[in-house]
Amino acid sequence: MAYYDFLNIIFAPILKLNPALAIVLISLFISVLIILVTKYMTNQELMKKLKEEMKDYQKQIKELRNNPARAMEVQKKAMESNMKYMSHSFKPTLITIIPIFIIFGWMSSVFAFDSIHPNQEFTLTAMLDKNAVGDANIEIPKEIVALTNKTQKIENSMASWKLKGSEGTHTIDIVYNSEKQQRDILITDSGKYLPQIKKTDGAIKTIQLSYKKKTVLPIGYKDWFGWLGVYIWSSIIFTMILRKVLKVY
Repeated sequence: MAYYDFLNIIFAPILKLNPALAIVLISLFISVLIILVTKYMTNQELMKKLKEEMKDYQKQIKELRNNPARAMEVQKKAMESNMKYMSHSFKPTLITIIPIFIIFGWMSSVFAFDSIHPNQEFTLTAMLDKNAVGDANIEIPKEIVALTNKTQKIENSMASWKLKGSEGTHTIDIVYNSEKQQRDILITDSGKYLPQIKKTDGAIKTIQLSYKKKTVLPIGYKDWFGWLGVYIWSSIIFTMILRKVLKVY
């Protein structure tokens, strides 16, 4: 997508860094964006007042534990203040949500998996219609080497091939009966990769590549967080700090 290419250019210097550090810096960028939009697109005096009201109401509710009727009245007022606060917060959310979704989609295309490296074995899998039987074949360019037979029997609506190849973008044809579907394969040391799954029309439903999950922040013997976990934790920390520093309510 065009905007993914644009983001690749914008964040190119960051992408040269360690993945965890790159995600933290992108998280900082998004957090700053959200906080600034919130600060200048809302009435901060009103937001501060509403927050103080809600805090005061919560304190009163705790003190009225032995007076349920009165506590319910205060709870109702607290909910009204909360609704006002949420309604005023909605405007900056509408402004930032689409750019953030775009950046999230781009991050998933950059940080979720490792690329297929030159001469690294990988698996290409075709998922077919549930009624598909017989064999499926692949037609490969000279830069790709088949480590299994090019003709594979369809089992459980699936046919797989083990392959490896030289650096570059290559096109593989998957053939079933008279149907032929193409799948591009990117082999590179750059860290880039094409979408894992390609959906198609016909008896061949999807064509999938076996990417390895990218290790972003290894803890112990495995990567517990992944790119999304690193983003969420760093975003929470940055948002808390920025709200206090910039006095955003």
